[in-house]
Amino acid sequence: MPGTRRQTPSPHNRYTKFWTDRSPMYKRVALVLQMIQYTELLWEMAAKRKGEKVRWRVIVLLEVIKAVCRLLLLRLTNSRPLVSPPLPQREVDPSSLEDSSASADGMDTPPSERAVEAENWSMPRTGLSMPSLPDASDISSYLLSKVLTADDIKPPKALLHRVSGKGELAEALYILRPVIYALAMQHFSGDRKSWRPWLIGLSVEYGARQLAKNDFKERLAGGLRGLTGLEKEELRKRGWGLGWWMMRGAFYENITKSWIHSLTGRLKNKPLLDLVAGVVEDYEFLWDQYYFPTATL
Repeated sequence: MPGTRRQTPSPHNRYTKFWTDRSPMYKRVALVLQMIQYTELLWEMAAKRKGEKVRWRVIVLLEVIKAVCRLLLLRLTNSRPLVSPPLPQREVDPSSLEDSSASADGMDTPPSERAVEAENWSMPRTGLSMPSLPDASDISSYLLSKVLTADDIKPPKALLHRVSGKGELAEALYILRPVIYALAMQHFSGDRKSWRPWLIGLSVEYGARQLAKNDFKERLAGGLRGLTGLEKEELRKRGWGLGWWMMRGAFYENITKSWIHSLTGRLKNKPLLDLVAGVVEDYEFLWDQYYFPTATL
């Protein structure tokens, strides 16, 4: 079976692979961080059996460990903003998957006669067949795929600018936000509808975002237009992450929860839509009973 084709690595993979190859400490810390993220919900479920106090202690402990890991990564990368995830991701060319499935039995599927005739052009007088010219759009897309961008020729370390001053403070606030929010939720755990933890957590995250954007505007030539592709992608991810605040704390208890109940009630006893309502209700149990399903860090 033929091997998968090599694809041009994404800026994220280039950057994270550079640091994992260069710094064994970075790789170990990033692995610990991802292992905690993959198992944190299981730890919370186990702790919940021993009571709410133990559950919140475990949540705060896990958030503190993750924050320490992220602060170490910030230090190891010489004060460069964090990327999510901190390790390279597997990238596979979709076309290679089609080729692999087509030849999975070890034999290539022969082209049909109609397909061969469609590819060739027959001369009206002589009857000789000539191969047809390639489509102009295919040529253009092929050439565009070979064009190098500014990020493609940059060394991996230069894909993220170093931060200092306000930028470093913004990154530290962004890293510590889950710890601050978890501590606030632990303190007000007796009143799930209290807006204080929600307002504290959202204010810290939004403040860190605005502080980081102001730092970029002041330090970089061209302001936010001077960001690299990887920096824009990470900023966009963090922007979408703000939407999860609708599924947390007081906002969920006071607003989103009743809206979801209303939606699932309308979908019930309707063909196909009833399945959607069942899936939403299954997720609603996790959103309602546990902290980590809506955690973005």
